[in-house]
Amino acid sequence: MNNSSLISVTAIETNSYFCTSILSELIYKTNKRKIINDPVYGFISIPGDIIYDIIEHPWFQRLRNIKQLGLTSFVYPGANHTRFQHCLGALYLMDNALKTLKSKNVRITGEEEEAILIAILLHDIGHGPFSHALENSLVRGITHEDLSRLLMRMMNREFGGRLDLAIEIFTGTYDRKFLNELVAGQMDMDRLDYLRRDSFFTGVIEGSVGSDRIIRMLNVVDDRLVVDEKGIYSVEKFLIARRLMYWQVYMHKTVLASESLLVNVLKRAKELAAGGAELFATPALRFFLYNNIGPEDLDGTGLFTPAMVALNFTRLDDNDIIASAKYWTDHNDKTLADLSARLIRRDLLAIELQNEPFQEEKINTVKNIAAERLGIAREMSDYYVFSNSIYNQTYAPDAPKVSILLKNGTTAEITAVSDMFDHKLLSERVTKYFLCYPKECRY
Repeated sequence: MNNSSLISVTAIETNSYFCTSILSELIYKTNKRKIINDPVYGFISIPGDIIYDIIEHPWFQRLRNIKQLGLTSFVYPGANHTRFQHCLGALYLMDNALKTLKSKNVRITGEEEEAILIAILLHDIGHGPFSHALENSLVRGITHEDLSRLLMRMMNREFGGRLDLAIEIFTGTYDRKFLNELVAGQMDMDRLDYLRRDSFFTGVIEGSVGSDRIIRMLNVVDDRLVVDEKGIYSVEKFLIARRLMYWQVYMHKTVLASESLLVNVLKRAKELAAGGAELFATPALRFFLYNNIGPEDLDGTGLFTPAMVALNFTRLDDNDIIASAKYWTDHNDKTLADLSARLIRRDLLAIELQNEPFQEEKINTVKNIAAERLGIAREMSDYYVFSNSIYNQTYAPDAPKVSILLKNGTTAEITAVSDMFDHKLLSERVTKYFLCYPKECRY
């Protein structure tokens, strides 16, 4: 652990303490029944005082600086919306879903209602810069779900245990399973919002879903979430929209090339940091660059305490990465400087997509070409030429199933009552393989 990391942690702990103290004094003097004007749904009302307090918390406010779709704006310029907006949208949909279920005489206690609203509000609290870039390059064996659980536990102590039930629902340990399915199922409020919101901001109209209609069709049978039979076509449209959004937006080949380039920038920076090279970095980013953070640091058995990891992580957002990458364009390491410059000026790698894995012979040939034309060592070509795979499975049979409540009072899985599954269009796992390389290295 280097001295700069220690200084960073101390400063963050001190600032966080004063920030929280000031916040604690202010929350009792503020009208918390606010109305937010959302471009997708219109007016969103804050449904409770604790919801307002959580929204005002610095860790939640950080989501304003985390783009929902990472570098997708390189392809769709309008896709600059944030995790903050998405979480508020999911909160709005959850509030509507609860009203629908209660109108159908589904028993939901006041404590459960508050808890599930908190759970959906905080479901993305553990996302790092540019979505998944952090977990693919700066930390080892840690997912954003792991970080979400850590931050929720720490916030729970700050809120005097008010998040206990929300954490149970979020982790799926609460006995009323339909509540977890509303947060993390195949028809959850997270997916309903991000499909509609991402469609809105990218302009890809194929992804637009009728969330209002689907929510009004929700019901509960045997403590499991179901959809009334007359809502089956809306569910089918939702699944098709999800499939199309994955191929047209989330797995668009230029998005893949952009995010792969960003991951390699961070990997090279971390490799240099591990070797003792001096790199410009914001204090929070420096903590993750110069330290090998892994699962043991989240459970208290590692070099760092969970609090130290959390406090540095909650100071890290998209701005840290971009600001540092701008400085790295002038670094004396040729590979880091070149990769960073390509990212900043959107000089992206070429990408090929196909249904079968790329032959090793072809990959090695392109690496040799890259080494020669870029004037780099052969081992450095791995940063420029690489192959990987992506997959899309619109409906996962092994996940919490989507059940349809038939008119005769029985339930059936959607795969049994929808003819769209006759051709395995939605349940089949589709895998594609891609190869990235510099455009000047076309062969």
